[in-house]
Amino acid sequence: MQQRSSWRVVTSPFSKFCIIGLLLIGTCVLACNPTDKENMRAQWIQEIIDVEQAFNDMAQSDGLAQAFQYYAAPNGAIKRGKSVISGKRAIGRWYEQDVRPDESLSWKPTFVDVSASGDLGYTYGDFTFTQLDSAGEIKENKGIFHTVWKRQPDGNWRFVWD
Repeated sequence: MQQRSSWRVVTSPFSKFCIIGLLLIGTCVLACNPTDKENMRAQWIQEIIDVEQAFNDMAQSDGLAQAFQYYAAPNGAIKRGKSVISGKRAIGRWYEQDVRPDESLSWKPTFVDVSASGDLGYTYGDFTFTQLDSAGEIKENKGIFHTVWKRQPDGNWRFVWD
C-alpha cells in the first residue's frame, strides 16, 4: 500500500499574494544592500575628487579660460563680483578677458559629497589666487571655494555652479 504525502499545494488567492509579497520583499532586500550603495557612493565621491584634480591641473597647464570652459556644463554658471556668467562659452570668454598672464589660481577640495542617486555632488575647499602687483611683488589671495557638480548624459562630471 502506497502512503500519501501530507503536503498539499495551496492555491488560494491570499496564499499566492503572500508568496508574491515575500518574493518582492526578498528582491528589495537584496537590491537595497547598503554595502553596495556605500561602495557606489565612495566611487562617485572619488570621481568628483579626480575631476577636481584634473580641473586644477588643466588650469595650471592650459590656463584658466580653457579649464573653466572645458569643465563647465553647457548651462554652467559662475559668480564673479556682482555678476553671474552662464554658459560654457560665456565663462571661457570672461576668463579670456579678465585673467592676466601673471595670474594663477589653484585649489583643492577639503570636502566632497554626492547625492544618493550619484548625479549631483558638491565640493568646497581652499584656493590660492596669485598675481604680480604693480611693483612686481607676488601677492596671494587665499579663500574658500564651492563648486556644484552634475553628472552629464555622457557620464562625465561638469560644474553647474562655481
